[in-house]
Formats: sequence, C-alpha cells, structure tokens
Amino acid sequence: MTVQDYLVKIDKVISEGKYKDNWQSLSNHKTPSWYREGKFGIFIHWGIYSVPAFGGEWYSRSMYDKNVREFEYHIMTYGAQNEFGYKDFIPMFKGENFSAEKWISLFKSAGAKFVMPVCEHHDGFAMYDTEFNRWNAKNMGPKRDVAGELKAECERQGLTFCGSTHRAEHYFFMNPGRTFDSDVNDDNYRDFYGPAVALPELLGDKMGPTTEDTYSVGASREWLEDWMARTCEFIDKYQPGILYFDWWIHNHSFKPYLKKICAYYYNRAEEWGKEVTIDYKHQAFPPTVATFDVERGALTDISPVPWQTDTAIGKYSWGYRRDNEYKTPRQIICDLTDIVSKNGMLLLNVGPKSDGTITDEETHVLLEIGKWLKKNGEGIYSTTFWLQFGEGEVNNEGGFFKDNDEKNYTEKDFRFTYKDGYVYAFQMRPDGKDVRIKAFRRRNPHDFLVKSVTLLETGESLDFERDEEYMTIKNSRESESPLCFKIEID
Repeated sequence: MTVQDYLVKIDKVISEGKYKDNWQSLSNHKTPSWYREGKFGIFIHWGIYSVPAFGGEWYSRSMYDKNVREFEYHIMTYGAQNEFGYKDFIPMFKGENFSAEKWISLFKSAGAKFVMPVCEHHDGFAMYDTEFNRWNAKNMGPKRDVAGELKAECERQGLTFCGSTHRAEHYFFMNPGRTFDSDVNDDNYRDFYGPAVALPELLGDKMGPTTEDTYSVGASREWLEDWMARTCEFIDKYQPGILYFDWWIHNHSFKPYLKKICAYYYNRAEEWGKEVTIDYKHQAFPPTVATFDVERGALTDISPVPWQTDTAIGKYSWGYRRDNEYKTPRQIICDLTDIVSKNGMLLLNVGPKSDGTITDEETHVLLEIGKWLKKNGEGIYSTTFWLQFGEGEVNNEGGFFKDNDEKNYTEKDFRFTYKDGYVYAFQMRPDGKDVRIKAFRRRNPHDFLVKSVTLLETGESLDFERDEEYMTIKNSRESESPLCFKIEID
C-alpha cells in the first residue's frame, strides 16, 4: 500500500468505528486490565547504535555534531563522516546471537508481564518488517524481523507484546550532518537520514527547548501523513498491546494526526477484541485518553488515573554502551514498589549488545528482581493504591530524569498497596528490628481493625500490637530489599 492508500484506509476505519478523531470520543478509554494488573514490563533499546556503543542511543545524531565528544571519537575510530557515515554501521549490526526465546525467557524470569521493544528509534532504522522503509532489520543488518520474532515468543510464553516508535523525531534528528560535508547531504541516502531539517531552532542546544515547546516550529504535512501511515501499518501488522511514543508528538502540528492514529488504533483493537492503550509524555493527550509516562522519574503522590515510569537499568544510556554504569537490584525494586503504591506501572529498559546478547549486569538485575517478585509479587501484581501511598521522610522529586541516584530510604519509610481486604506494607530498608508503622496506629484517620499480620515472603504469622502512636510488628528478619507485611483488615 502507498501512503495515500493508508490515508484512505485510516479515514474509513474511523468513519465506521466506535472511536472518532476528537478528544470527546476518545476520552474515558479504559486502561487495559492486563496492564494495571501486570505492573511491570521490559523496554528494549536495540539498534545500530549498539555497534559503536559509545555515548548512547543518540549516536546517530551526536556523531555529526561538532559540539559533542562523539564527533571526534567517530573521526578517530571510523574516519570522516563523509567517508564513514551512520549507514555504514548497518553491515556491522549482525545480531548473530539474538534469540527471542532467550530474551523473553529472561524477562519472564524477572517477573515482567509485558515487553516493549523500540521498533524504530530516532535514527530511522526499523527493527520490524515494513513496506514503507527499506532500511529495516529484515532487509539489512540482522536480516530478521526482530519485532515479529519477539511478538511470537511473547505469545508463546504468555507475555503481552507492545511496541515503541520514535520516528516522529527523525524529521530533524540527523540535521547536524547538514552543517558540514557529511553523507547526510547525499541524496542517495535521503530515505534513511530523513529530511534532517536544519532550521536553526532545531540545531545544537536550541533543539531541546524548541521541541519541548508545544507552540514551536512543527513538522510538514508530507512528513506527518507519512508518519501516520507508517504508524498505522505497524499497528495492523503487529497489533501491540501498547503503542508508545517519545517526546515530540505533543507539538501542535502533530495533534490532528495523533487523534486519527488514536482513533484508528482503538477501533482496530475493538475489531481484534484486545485491550490497548497509548503511552505518551508531556501534553500529547488528555489524561483519560491514553497513559501518561514519566521518563526516568516518578510522581510524588497517588495519581487518580494509572500512569507509567519508563527508566533503565543503565544509568547513562538506554542503548548499550561499553562504559555504562548500572543500578542495583535493590534500587529498581524500591522504585517499582514506590511506583505501584502511587497507581503506576514500571517499564524497565535493557540495552542489548550489537550481537544480540544482554549484558551480565542487566541479566543479574533482572534475575534478582524476579527472585524478589516470586516472594513478594502478591503485594505488587493486581493491587491498587491504599488510602495513602506510604509514610516516612523519603520521597521522589517530581519530574523527568530524577531517578539515577538511589534514594536513602530508612527503616521508617514504607509504601502501601491494597488488594481484597489486605494492605501490603513494604518496609523500604529493613533493619532486622521490630517494625513500627504510624499509618496503622489506633484511632488514625484511616483506622481499620487489624486481624492478622503475615511476613509475605515466608507466610509466617507475626505478633503485633497497636497504640495511639504506632502499630508495632514483631520482626527479626533483615533484607537488602523491601520486606512486605501482609496486613489483614476488618
């Protein structure tokens, strides 16, 4: 199909479907129950950028930007950008050890319930089979439909397949290459490097503030129609449970097309009999249309609608880089617990190497999370928020890019979840001493009778007493990660 064919198809599906391309029709779309109950998913940044493994997944832009270290690194390592461009990494991106079965088995062992590969990053290389982009992993590099293999393996092992597309930003992403003699200026590769629009507002340090501004310069109609057609083709071919977008789609020029994509996707899901949603950032959608996402951050209190954090095990890159540093299992487990206590879900990223293997560091973290969830998952999966998210002095700083440093939780910090007559109280930094919780003191603002307290990971019944200051639980168990006390209320 051509782009024009798809535009006709999109209008037809919307005209005949339940959902129309306006916020009134799209509002109050339900968050999928499998998503709210599953709580924990895996994000995957794997692409050409894993070959240089330097700087991060923005290498495709940075290697052409004279103001960043990747520019000189590229020249010293691979040669000048007019002789060895980003396209020339593709034959080196072989993925010879990629195994969808091994990846999904690892993610399942980690306790994840859904999987979200980045199916096209800002670099314009599709990790899926598409008619609209010859620069894709089925045709080049690994010569495999990576997204298709992951989807099939998710279905075999009982996880939900989701998909992320960052193509919107490809409109300008490679534009530093326009400012000097590089292969970005070679029309033979225009269909790969994109328009690489080099407006001053989208170059250098101005790019960030420009793209964060909803009212700033937008994309062309030709680009937006093409982007919409490609997105809807991906929806049709892979039927993702979640469609994730990155940041620029909140720009004013995208709004009419976003509404169409959303209506198309939700109508198609009705045909498939699937529950789906869209993940978004900034002000791209109203809060009851899709699912708000906080990149590398979290909220400071309970949200009335479900939301998501996407973050990475790696501290300095989403994609693989040789000198990355990694968070500890305890940090991720504490973040997961905090997010769930506030009505959120966690999407945790791994960045595989170019050969398709997942790093030992990330594998270790995932397996440790899985061990913890086997013992404590009852207090995470299928829960909802309690009357307060927790207690103690330690909380998040609101906003994006705030979660690299591990929080200094103490034995006084707790997070709460609720399910079927039980409150799950997570002590964030156990010290092996009796546990004292203010929220369950007698005659507190949310007072309930307490029938029993159990240490969730062992099933051991614990003695407790309550006065007007605390509920004290008799406990002597120490733990690196949060301990969960299952409190039966009456």
